Amino acid sequence: MRWLALAALLAVLATLLWAELVHWRASGRRLGDGQAAGGREAVVVLGFKNRGARPNQVNRFRVRAALRSIDPDARETVLVLCGGAVGGAVPEAELLERHARELGFTGEVRLDRESRTTWENIANAIPLVEDADAIKIVSDALHAEKGRACLWALRPDLAARLRQGAEHRFGERSLVKPWTVLHGRRRMREMLAEGVPALTWAGRDRDLRSPREQSRAAQS
Repeated sequence: MRWLALAALLAVLATLLWAELVHWRASGRRLGDGQAAGGREAVVVLGFKNRGARPNQVNRFRVRAALRSIDPDARETVLVLCGGAVGGAVPEAELLERHARELGFTGEVRLDRESRTTWENIANAIPLVEDADAIKIVSDALHAEKGRACLWALRPDLAARLRQGAEHRFGERSLVKPWTVLHGRRRMREMLAEGVPALTWAGRDRDLRSPREQSRAAQS
């Protein structure tokens, strides 16, 4: 029985370590070379479904991760908070803003109150970050990578300004990370299966709907 318990413990530890590694690798992928020092920085926070009138644990974590992602050498930092009223009556963006203010953020905040998917988060954030010299997208590491993939698809000129956020810390929320790995990889596969556009930008009139939405519109 001791060997069985030890084997189970080692399996759990191996799973947690694997999830940490996946998150760490995801946090450093699909980046550009934006420079915030002396310039303007935009930190984009992707909201999570929230049923109540207070930010849930996931959204509180994402705000904390966004605030610690701020570059102290940036001349100015703007928080871009994304998310509509998907799970409740209050838009996720407003809940994120409320928590950021509670944590002491006094800078500029720009809100996207309409988006309901990651693709829409990024599409709606584009006009809010165009004046930034550096852009960071913050969520859990795999979701943030998906957001960066969307920006590369929609506006590679802006994606070239992407910098790494500070959402990943070894040992933080470790018990949640295996689930976010499985969920994040599944969502990424679904997005790729939809046929994410090639990483080119045809101009400002480009259709910002997701490939699935464009397909549905063509069939109607």
